[in-house]
Amino acid sequence: QVLVVESGGGLVQPGGSLRLSCAASGSISSIRAMGWYRQAPGKRRELVALIPSGGSTNYADSVKGRFTISRENAKNMVYLQMNSLKPEDTAVYYCNAQYLWGLGAMEAWGKGTLVTVSS
Repeated sequence: QVLVVESGGGLVQPGGSLRLSCAASGSISSIRAMGWYRQAPGKRRELVALIPSGGSTNYADSVKGRFTISRENAKNMVYLQMNSLKPEDTAVYYCNAQYLWGLGAMEAWGKGTLVTVSS
């Protein structure tokens, strides 16, 4: 099993930056991809960025050029660097890990961290 815990959310002004962190634990070697999702009030949860093991990163069009996902394997950490933040980036951000378990695939979700972009 894999567990993930997010940290780093908070209040930031438009145009500012914030870095989210996600710590993974458990069966780390079974992880195939990690990503960040977000859910704004009244909206569906959406993919923000994905970093597969050994693959190239993927970003939502709305964050391309502003957000960067990275992975530090030695510390079992994934980060989301968010620059040039906009009010529409306000949401609860969730860390996700996709991993193999038994004969199938599983997902682990964190509890989320709130990012508020406001002046």
